[in-house]
Order: sequence, then C-alpha cells, then structure tokens
Amino acid sequence: EGVDIAVAVATDGGLITPVVFNADAKKVPAINAEVKDLAARARANKLKPHEFQGGTFTISNLGMFGISEFSAIINPYGTQGCILAIGGGEQKAKMVGGELASATVMTAQLSVDGRVFGGHAVGAFLQSFALKLENPSSLFM
Repeated sequence: EGVDIAVAVATDGGLITPVVFNADAKKVPAINAEVKDLAARARANKLKPHEFQGGTFTISNLGMFGISEFSAIINPYGTQGCILAIGGGEQKAKMVGGELASATVMTAQLSVDGRVFGGHAVGAFLQSFALKLENPSSLFM
C-alpha cells in the first residue's frame, strides 16, 4: 500500500491524470521532476496506460490560470478517494501582532468520497496540510 497521487493535466484532447506512484516514499524534488516529466509526456500524448490509471488522491491546480478558488469533482469511475483543488495565491490583508500586514493567501478545497475516507481522517489530513503550507521547510525534512 502506497500513496498514489494523480495530477490533473490539461491536454489538447482533454483532461488526463497521470499518477505519481508511491509518492509517500519520495522526496519533494523527485516528485517535482516526475510530475514535470509526466505532464510533458501527457501533453505530447506519450503516456502509457498504466501511467494514468490508478491514483488514490488527485491534485488539480488552476492557480496558474489566475483562478483563485474552485471545486473539483471526483471521477465516479476512477479509483480516487479525494481530489484537492488548489487555487492561486492572492494578496490579502492580515493582522500580525495587532498590526495590519499583507499576506499571500491561497485556497484549497478537498472533495472526498465519504465511502473511502471518514470525517476524522479528512480533518486530520487538512490540519496536517495547513501546517505543512505554513511551514514549507518541514516538507524537506
């Protein structure tokens, strides 16, 4: 059992979700390189079927298109239990130590198949995800 992460990639033929298998056993730089390779091959229509089948968790990022927030829909015919929709960062006002400051804030919305993951597991994941984003250096430890 590993964590197999599908990444949504837009192609001329539509959306495809290549999979980073056993992502939990890989370091961030390796995952980054693999996603870049898979995305390039997806856009060139060079993926093998096993490279886009499976995936227990999907990530969809529309931030690079200027989308700040969106809801992603779980593929009912796939194997995924969740899909995480990542929006782009925006400058927002924030109180820091009683003073008004500017902060870059992004949104993330998680769609979950309740038959796969219970509420407690989802809450624990979102808490951990938020902590990692607030302290990104922890991703490299």
